[in-house]
Amino acid sequence: MSIIGYARVSTTDQNLEVQQQALTAAGCELIRAEKITGTKLAGREQLATILAFIQAGDVLVVTKVDRLARSLVDLFEIVGALEKKGAALRVLNAQIDTGTAAGKAFLGMLGVFAEFETNIRKERQLEGIAKAKSEGVYKGRPASINGEEVHALATQGVGPSEIAKRLHIGRASVYRALAAKVKNPDATSRHGLLE
Repeated sequence: MSIIGYARVSTTDQNLEVQQQALTAAGCELIRAEKITGTKLAGREQLATILAFIQAGDVLVVTKVDRLARSLVDLFEIVGALEKKGAALRVLNAQIDTGTAAGKAFLGMLGVFAEFETNIRKERQLEGIAKAKSEGVYKGRPASINGEEVHALATQGVGPSEIAKRLHIGRASVYRALAAKVKNPDATSRHGLLE
């Protein structure tokens, strides 16, 4: 039986040290860590490695549920993969162990609350953006395509693929810029960029 720790933070400027210390104190013989968003499973190579090599009787340990998964769907997908291999999940801050029936039930309830907290955070963020927009503070992402430049190249007979290559943009962006110019020849944003 192996006890394997998994630590994760969302951004590169966050520190993994506290999680790693807690996992070591919990008896983890191996700890895999990564700095990547937890909103999706894709791209989380260290977690994928653990799930690929974990064996029957092994235990995956995390400090908190949200270090492992941010959605109920992902959480149950991971727990299902562990169960299929005969392995268990232990969550330190909630004293959950899926090796027991009570642990499985509590994990399900905790997953619901974790997802609820994530959704509340998103709602607050959207409210903040809406407020900033109404106050004229939030302008959104600046336009990255110079519509005038796209149109100028097109009128010179340069094809969409070549325009995309020259301006380092996608071909679909070229088509959108040209279509916007055709619909409204004066449709330019601040700084002469297309919206």
